[in-house]
Parts: sequence; C-alpha cells; structure tokens
Amino acid sequence: MDSLSGTGPRRARGSLGTPIPEPGPTSVLQSSGRAARAPSQPWARFSAWLECVCVVTFDLELGQALELVYPSDFRLTDKEKGSICFLSFPDSHSGCLGDTQFSFRIRQSGRPRSPCHADDRQYSSGAPVSLQREPAHYFGYVYFRQVKDSSVKRGYFQKSLVLVSRLPFVRLFRALLSLVAPEYFDKLVPCLEAVCNEIDQWPAPIPGRTLNLPVMGVVIQVRIPTRVDQLESSPPKQCSQENLLPAPVVLTSVHELDLFRCLQPVLTLVQTLWELMLLGEPLVVLAPSPAMSSEMVLALTSCLRPLKFCCDYRPYFTIHDSEFREFTTRTQAPPNVVLGVTNPFFIKILQHWPHILRIGEPKMSGDLPKQVKLKKPSRLKTLDPKPGLYTAYTAHLHRDRALLKRLLKGVQKQRPVDVQSALLRRHLLELTQSFIFPLEHYLTSLMPLQRSITPWKTPPQIRPFRQDDFLRSLEHTGPQLTCILKGDWPGLYRRFFKSPHFDGWYRQRHKEMAQKLEALHLEAICEANIEAWMKDKSEVEIVDLVLKLREKLVRAQAHQLPVKEETLQRARLYIQTVIGSLPKDLQAVLCPP
Repeated sequence: MDSLSGTGPRRARGSLGTPIPEPGPTSVLQSSGRAARAPSQPWARFSAWLECVCVVTFDLELGQALELVYPSDFRLTDKEKGSICFLSFPDSHSGCLGDTQFSFRIRQSGRPRSPCHADDRQYSSGAPVSLQREPAHYFGYVYFRQVKDSSVKRGYFQKSLVLVSRLPFVRLFRALLSLVAPEYFDKLVPCLEAVCNEIDQWPAPIPGRTLNLPVMGVVIQVRIPTRVDQLESSPPKQCSQENLLPAPVVLTSVHELDLFRCLQPVLTLVQTLWELMLLGEPLVVLAPSPAMSSEMVLALTSCLRPLKFCCDYRPYFTIHDSEFREFTTRTQAPPNVVLGVTNPFFIKILQHWPHILRIGEPKMSGDLPKQVKLKKPSRLKTLDPKPGLYTAYTAHLHRDRALLKRLLKGVQKQRPVDVQSALLRRHLLELTQSFIFPLEHYLTSLMPLQRSITPWKTPPQIRPFRQDDFLRSLEHTGPQLTCILKGDWPGLYRRFFKSPHFDGWYRQRHKEMAQKLEALHLEAICEANIEAWMKDKSEVEIVDLVLKLREKLVRAQAHQLPVKEETLQRARLYIQTVIGSLPKDLQAVLCPP
C-alpha cells in the first residue's frame, strides 16, 4: 500500500496491507507481544499507550476473522487471536444493531512482556495501584458496527475496531474509538494508519501531568491521577497550560465510568455487591448486551478503589473463550472471578456458582429503573430467569437507606448525572476507607520505632500481622469511628482475611513498609560519623561496609526507595571516603580502572 499523503515522513513500519503471517517452524509468533525496543525506535510512543489495533470482520466461511493487526510486527499467539475474534462480536443472543461499544479482558498466553518503553518505570512508580499496567492480561476496547447492507451476502455489514492495551483507561479509549471508528468504517485502512501515526506522536502517559493528545483534528486533554492525589469524589479539574485551537475535548477522568448510570438497576443492593467484591467472591453478571455486561463488571470492580481489585475479572465472556472449561468445571470450587456474560446458557452451567446477578433491559419504575431484588439460588432453575441477585449471602452491614433517598431526590430534582455519580462514588470511597483505616492503623503499629534503627546493626523486622490482635483493636480504632453504618464489622474482617484482596493489600503494604525501613537504615548510616567508626575496624570490616553501601545504593535506585537525593549523594561520598582510607591495592580491587 502506498504511504499516505499529509502524514509526514514515514518511518520503517509494517504496512497495513500486509497479510497476517502464519507462524513457521522457527517463527517467534507464539511469543506474545513486541520485542523490546529502545524508546527512539518506531512505535515506542504508540506502545506506551496501546499494544496494537485489530480489525475483526465476519467471514461467511470462517465466522469471526482477524482481518488486520497494526503495527504488523506485533505478535499475538493463536490463542490470543482466537479470543480477540470471538470477544469482539456480540453473541447471537444480544442482537445488537447499529454501533455499540464494550470491552473485554483476556489472559496473555505467550511469554511475559518485557518493558519496551523507558517510561514504564516512571508510570508504575507514579500511578495508583488500581491503574497499573496489566502484566499478564490485555484489555480489548471494542467499537462494533452491524448495519444492513444489501451488497454483502449475509445482508449485514459486521465489523469491529479493537484497541488492545495493558492500561485500564476505559473512558479515554472509548472516547478515542468514538472519534476514530465511524471514520474508519467509511474510509478504512488509510484513516487507521493516519491515526496510528498520530498516536505515535503522543507524549508518554506520565501521572500527574495534563496531557494533550491530538487525533483526527481534535485534541483530547487528560490527566492521569497519581498515587499521592487527594482521594476525592470527583477527579481533579483539568488546567490547560497553552492556548489550543481547536479547544480541547477535556476528559475529567481516563478510567472512571458513569457510575450512577452503570449501577442504576442495583442501587438498593450496592452495599451487598460491595461486600461481595471486597471478599473476592465468584460472581456471574448476566446482561442483555456486551455493553451492559462490561459496564456492570467494570463498575463493580471499581467500587473498591483506592484498593486494587486483586481477583480476575472478565467484562465480557463467551462460551468460545479459551478459559471456558477452567471457569465452568464442577470438579473444584468456582474461581475468584467476576464474569460478564450475555448467553443465558451460562445460567445452566454455572448454577454451582454462589452468586449470579441477572440484569435486564432498563425498565423505569417511577424515577429510577426497576431495582434488582435479592432472590434465593433455589429459584434459579429456568434458562432465562427474571432479573435478580441470586445468592444465599447475607450482608454483614446494614443498608444505608439515606444514600438511596439522596440519589432519588437528585433524580427528581434533575441533578446532573455526573453529580449523582460523584455522590455514589464518594459513598463507596468512604465505605472502603472506613474499612481499610483500622487495618492501616494496626499495620503501622507493627513498624519498628525509628529510634530503634541504628547505623551499624541490621534493622529490626516488621512484626507479624496477628488477626486476633487486630480484631481486639477494633473496639478502640474500628470503622465505627468514621462510618455511621452498623453491622457485623468483625465478621466482615474475618471473611476478608481469607480473600485475595487481603493478601494483595498486605503484600503491597508490607513491601512498602520494608522499603521504608530500608530507606531509614540508609539515612541512619549517612547521618553517622563514619570516620569515627572506621578507627578501630579491620580492613575486612571496612571492605564489607563498602560492599554493603554499594548494594544499598543499587537497591535504592532499582526499587525507587523513598530516599532523598541528598542522602544518596552522601552515601556515594561515604563510599569514596572509605575506599580512600584503604591501601592502594585494595583501592584498585574496589575501583578497577
């Protein structure tokens, strides 16, 4: 294919018109992802945001078929190609006509990804834990079009444009697809190549900065939150630092969905669902369309922020998925997964799952859609059950009736939807914070006192987390101090201790505390009088100090420990001072030319 005019000089890139190669005996196609590249090489900026762009079409003989992968050098395994094909089309039960957007999440089946952009570390150190790049999964953001077309044998034009990324930026990529996909369906390949060229000019996704992302004559302005942002009910406002023409399309969030709209059918059960998410319980969400299933799953898994959702989740899942057998087997307990499905067949084969949420098309009942009710699992016998949350679970906390009244009052007063979402998000945020605060308070008490950290001794260990001690501490530091909700808080904590989210939270916090302890020890060494310490020490002890200081410096930089730059400079100076006190032969060994 000829290069596009008006897109600037072309760099060495794969052609859009190149057919997808089949793997040969010595091919590396079975390894997922792109080979590691230097940031200055082609597609380095593109790959900071997206892994690839796929086009999936319907072939009369093959069914869903992968028509295009761009850049063409991005390698998907056969299993990943199959998953993308099946998950990019609504199944036959959905009957989606026109344009629809939804998302999916698949497991990477090739070798682990190796970072190919220098900004990976900067992003991971600055972004909140809930927005980290997925190390072992791909997100697929889909724009599907199905319209009548008499020129096609089947009578319908059916095609999907899919953005594949490791970033959970659902709002940003939905906005991007809304701009690109309609134009692509009209102009096809040339339009897509031009868009990919533009994305390859975008700045890196650095948390905390206002980023201007030009595409197709529009500038999308976003700000990726940082882990030190104040946790508010609404995202920070954008501030343009330059006069942009045309005026930018400002996205108030890269990742947050319209929470109120997504959760409207289940507002009366939102606390029960919050508990199920907190405990990592297996849940099936059966919805009429991929759009509704994926939005509900993503909304539910976001309810725990600022906690990271540590379980698996699939916003849209079909019987053709490669993990179908794994998730539906009855030979073991259901996995800790939230599954979004549209095929009622799942109700039959997943009746052994403890929680099934069935939502229907929105039907207004007064000012709000008709609310889903709690139902006993024994009533889940028909292939197409009525909407409801089928579960034997009893919530530990009493329902907050005041929240529903406030939301209903907002609907009656025609309060803007984004304000309603902010109200709901604040409620869930405060609920999660009230639950986590006692855990944080207790964990902090396990940290050794700073005065016990001395320069020339191994720092003391963090004391172990004892669940019984924590539960006893709830009387004085429990959630009742910050939350008006009553209920069996200790019982909820006991179940939480058995969940993947406690394990994920504790591992992350323990790692951060260990790094803080390491940083404090390095600071203690740098504040000590090293020359006085060296007076009565042997050469072996002094050399050992040099090696340990060097190791600490390497760890401080590699693990980005919370150490001031002046402390690192002082440590380097100490190493020079210590080496300078040694005989020339040892200096030559420690500092080879």
